[in-house]
Amino acid sequence: MSDFKRVLLLGTGPTSIQLAVNLKKLLNCYVGISGRESVRSEKVFAALKQSDHLIRVGVQNEKHRHMEGECFVDQVFKGYGTIKGDWDTIIFSVTTDAYIEVLKQINDELLKQVKCIVLISPTFGSNSLISNYMNYLNPDVEIISFSTYYGDTRWIHDKPPNNVLTTAVKKKIYIGSTYYPSKNVDRLCKVYEKLGITLEIMKSPIEAETRNISLYVHPPLFMNDFSLSAIFGELDTKKYVYKIYPEGPITQYLIRDMLAQWKEIMNVIGKMNIQSINLLKFMTDDNYPVRLESLSRHDIENFNHLETIHQEYLLYIRYTSLLIDPFSEPDKEGNYFDFSAVPFRKMFVNREGYLDIPRMPKEDYYRIKIIQGIAKYLNVNCPTIDKFIKAYESKIEKVAQSHKGELLSNAFVVQSFDADLKMICSEIGKSIGAKR
Repeated sequence: MSDFKRVLLLGTGPTSIQLAVNLKKLLNCYVGISGRESVRSEKVFAALKQSDHLIRVGVQNEKHRHMEGECFVDQVFKGYGTIKGDWDTIIFSVTTDAYIEVLKQINDELLKQVKCIVLISPTFGSNSLISNYMNYLNPDVEIISFSTYYGDTRWIHDKPPNNVLTTAVKKKIYIGSTYYPSKNVDRLCKVYEKLGITLEIMKSPIEAETRNISLYVHPPLFMNDFSLSAIFGELDTKKYVYKIYPEGPITQYLIRDMLAQWKEIMNVIGKMNIQSINLLKFMTDDNYPVRLESLSRHDIENFNHLETIHQEYLLYIRYTSLLIDPFSEPDKEGNYFDFSAVPFRKMFVNREGYLDIPRMPKEDYYRIKIIQGIAKYLNVNCPTIDKFIKAYESKIEKVAQSHKGELLSNAFVVQSFDADLKMICSEIGKSIGAKR
């Protein structure tokens, strides 16, 4: 018999609201939500209290109507230390760098009873991190990793935060578990099928974690001088993440770095006996397709075997082909939807009153530092990854210096994440040893 009878969601963001509605609607389980106490979560807790725990999900596109709905959350816990009761499943819907911090606040006796932990949007190594922490408390717990969250869900402007809107849904994502085969994974596949999403089962959780496109495109797109100047307010005009220079950061050199970083990550996962990824195929088949007139099927399928300069050329074509949405309907003037016009978010003052860095690249910093640490552990040379990290750390140090005396979030602190890396590499070492 699978779990998912009593499910506790960790995190009070829009993702948790969407997940709660899906769990209630498709599995009819008892659902609890918990989050840390902060200025933002205070508004969520207040809205939940006022609505008697009623939550609502709307959709932007009619074809995603499976995602919409409303339900009552059974229990709400303000602060992770206040969680009580028996929960067979815990779902993490918090940023990856907060996983251990959250677990440490939850009562150990409660964690000992949990049968399944699900990581909705982990990064490379997250499952190993949780496994290492749980080894001492509950070594038999099943830990499931998805490659990424299945949609794009956000707060609705001018509405209370118990109302969210899902604007996009992925067609396919990957899943892997510490148990193979797994009844829980089979059950999740059926749930996702009802949502119109294909789940591909990988033989290990870390293999699912490598199937996240952000790992391959965010560092080159965000951790370069042009993008960092846009994020930290040094450019007068608006700049766009996916546009060609000078409107955006994409140049032949950025593409060169993107390709080089992918090869470095492939060297890392190769050392772990994980199947490599065809980057161009992953981009076009699993993320955003382009027209065959722009990229031939032959080039997509054979990308891994081509010369470096040919690979760079195809990646550049891929990004220029997506300056507009090639499958949108043109207007009377012949203009297609401006798909690449995603502006860089600038640094901002958060709800606590601290100067802060946007989620991209703040979350990408943790991701790439973890990959760098794993690479060092496996003796894999990663000069491109080192270059991205150096550019980012140098920029946040400079910005912190120029805002001395102001309230700065800890995002401006250069970090090693040594404690997390020690736990992750310990599990990777066991895994490699077992395969040998």
